[in-house]
Amino acid sequence: MASTVKPLGNRVLVQRKVEEEKKSAGGIIIPDTAKEKPNEGTVMAVGAGRRLEDGTLIPLDVKAGNRVLFGKWGGTDVKIDGEDFLILNEEDIYGVIE
Repeated sequence: MASTVKPLGNRVLVQRKVEEEKKSAGGIIIPDTAKEKPNEGTVMAVGAGRRLEDGTLIPLDVKAGNRVLFGKWGGTDVKIDGEDFLILNEEDIYGVIE
């Protein structure tokens, strides 16, 4: 990733887990548009955290390099330097895979 992206606030930049090309039992290749998007990925960058009304900064529980699970419909898909990423709020992340 040549460009550096720093998410703002409590947002997280995630790269989805890449799945291998799938074939049906009859040898038909299933196109990407017909596949479900994976709900697992690697955190690439995190924001500073959530700021409370009194100005207190609450740091995020996830950090760059964590493998995480997230909802199928959460976040916003973005393309950076030709690669696909997802920007999520920390609340959209269900857990860290250890």
